[in-house]
Amino acid sequence: MSTKIQSIRGMHDILPGESGLWQKLEATLREIIQSYGYQEIRMPIVEMTELFKRSIGEVTDIVEKEMYTFSDRNGDSLTLRPEGTACCVRAGLQHGLFHNQQQRLWYMGPMFRHERPQKGRYRQFHQVGVETYGMDGPDIDAEIILMSGRFWKALGLKDVTLQLNSLGSQQARQAYRGILVDYLRQYEDELDADSQRRLDTNPLRILDSKNPQVQTIVAEAPRLSEHLDAESREHFDKLQDLLSRAGVPFEVNPSLVRGLDYYSRTVFEWVTEALGAQGTICAGGRYDALVGQLGGRATPACGFALGLERIIALLEQEQQSCQNAPHIYMASMGDAAAEHAILLCEKLRDQEPRLRVQVNCGGGSFKSQLKKADKSAALATLIIGEEELANDTVVVKAMQQQVEQKTVPQADILAEIKQIPGILDD
Repeated sequence: MSTKIQSIRGMHDILPGESGLWQKLEATLREIIQSYGYQEIRMPIVEMTELFKRSIGEVTDIVEKEMYTFSDRNGDSLTLRPEGTACCVRAGLQHGLFHNQQQRLWYMGPMFRHERPQKGRYRQFHQVGVETYGMDGPDIDAEIILMSGRFWKALGLKDVTLQLNSLGSQQARQAYRGILVDYLRQYEDELDADSQRRLDTNPLRILDSKNPQVQTIVAEAPRLSEHLDAESREHFDKLQDLLSRAGVPFEVNPSLVRGLDYYSRTVFEWVTEALGAQGTICAGGRYDALVGQLGGRATPACGFALGLERIIALLEQEQQSCQNAPHIYMASMGDAAAEHAILLCEKLRDQEPRLRVQVNCGGGSFKSQLKKADKSAALATLIIGEEELANDTVVVKAMQQQVEQKTVPQADILAEIKQIPGILDD
């Protein structure tokens, strides 16, 4: 007996009963992003491995442990994209989008990391990313943060809070790194294995440790904010002022450093306590050196990415759903009526407002067709039999209200449908 083939661990099917909420979320995000004048870019899901080593950093957990990397038939090392920013920069450089230009870009799609699967953390996950290039002031930082804050309002999500920090310039951060390492060396034996390894490779990540003992040590460490360069401090002060004037509450979190090497100056996260350990639902900041790091001219850049699975989990906790049920279910009796029903529904789909119409196919008794109509959650069922076909009429039956069914001329169907509560709501 053959083994049953199932999906790969940490990579999930999104079933028909779930996809409606995904579509609602994606449409909401797309509408808000485009209202700010951003344009969509679509990149491949497979890139040269070197792209991520040079951008994310060879000593990060993502590159060291989590990437899906393989050699193709030509012997090239390829990687399923673990994040989108490096891909976006590669595309911008390849197609000349950055030189003497400003760009506001966004994308949506799957990312891949070989992590230990748990709630809110999967091996295939979906992100929406927003990227801006060619603008170096705090105004664009504020814009993308205000945009992301607008998401939560539109989705009706509560208890989502904004955390901010500044990492300063690369030069200031490098100087601080030495100060931090000198401090942590005193407690090296008390650090966990991950932090001991990072002490020589990526010590700023130790500030972000979730280990309680390490957190106690870090709490007394010198603050990065005390070692910012003057330009970064002014940039951060102006950003905080803009957000305050826009009425956006925030908390400055000196331990917020982000997990990717390319960040500088502003970093931010939107967090919630409703998802336990996986509480970050949107994160980003500035990466002014990344374009130059990948071979282009120095170009200021900032952006963010948000995880769709985590936001879906929040929406489900608040019992939000969206089934995308048909407005109309069309039932028929007899071969001639069934053929006519298909053509009539095509005409209905041509009308405005655009209707979702599902036609019964495959025959079945009248009783079974009504059961299918009820299961579809349609707001109304149209019925055509031999008598209706002969008289050029149709029976209209509202499914969700206690209203008697009506027989109306086929020419009046649309007007009758519009009277049914809920038909025009979406």
